[in-house]
Amino acid sequence: MAKRVAVLMGGPSAEREVSLTSGAACAAAIRELGHETVEIDPKLGEAGVVALIEALTPKPDIVFNALHGRWGEDGCVQGLLNLLGLPYTHSGLLASAVAMDKPLAKQVFESAGLRVPGGRTVSCAELSAGDPLARPYVAKPLNEGSSVGVRIVRQGDNREPLDPQSWGFGDRILVEPFIAGQELTVGVMGDRPLAVTELRPHQGFYDYEAKYTAGRTDHLVPAPVPPKIYEAALEAAATAHRALGCRGVSRADFRWNPEEEEAGLYILEVNTQPGMTPLSLVPEQAQHLGMSFTHLVGWMLEHAACD
Repeated sequence: MAKRVAVLMGGPSAEREVSLTSGAACAAAIRELGHETVEIDPKLGEAGVVALIEALTPKPDIVFNALHGRWGEDGCVQGLLNLLGLPYTHSGLLASAVAMDKPLAKQVFESAGLRVPGGRTVSCAELSAGDPLARPYVAKPLNEGSSVGVRIVRQGDNREPLDPQSWGFGDRILVEPFIAGQELTVGVMGDRPLAVTELRPHQGFYDYEAKYTAGRTDHLVPAPVPPKIYEAALEAAATAHRALGCRGVSRADFRWNPEEEEAGLYILEVNTQPGMTPLSLVPEQAQHLGMSFTHLVGWMLEHAACD
């Protein structure tokens, strides 16, 4: 039966452009499935919330949440949709909020028996005053996605870890030891881990530009790792999905240090709103398993829910 589906896309976060691309691709797939679509680009602030409620009137049958980053991925829009009684794709308020709070998510992963990098939160002033950890280490915002703001501080770097005046992501920063090795990622669909992909950026690390610029990163699926590591990554992604209380689709990111073998598999974070662009990893893994992009989007609509 045809549905009326509102697609939330764009929004005010640092990942706005990627979200617009995700939303356009998903809206096209939803139309291909025979549903009516309404594409909505939410704004920030009280006026933006009022405008969003108006755009969601009359109520659609389902909201496809293609927003990325803060406000759309951290529980805020999920809470609003809960109040409006509108079923939406991806995780609910609590899972979204906890996953986006990187220090809190690490505590959840540890309690579930998963291996995480060490580290701690520091202020901008502390980081500017000197290295809080032995180099190399990673400095990242507490609540941004898609590697926005992430910096690797290495031995011999000639610049300061960050300039407090241009940082722009709040006063608290998460610093973690840099884990050498391979970048792995696993999509989870419901209670099913999909596949393991190894990401090989052509230069630097898998930052925002490497993620969303064609030709900047090689995606190797299935990842060329030992079978026991492949299975361990699948199981760890499913465990993290359950521990956070995620629903729908999520994606877990890992580093694996071959020198530590199985003990060297570290979970970095879970993305509760993984990208749905032509370069995105979850659709690529679904396709590897024989599932088309349109089928994936249809499954996500079928599993939309309210808290």
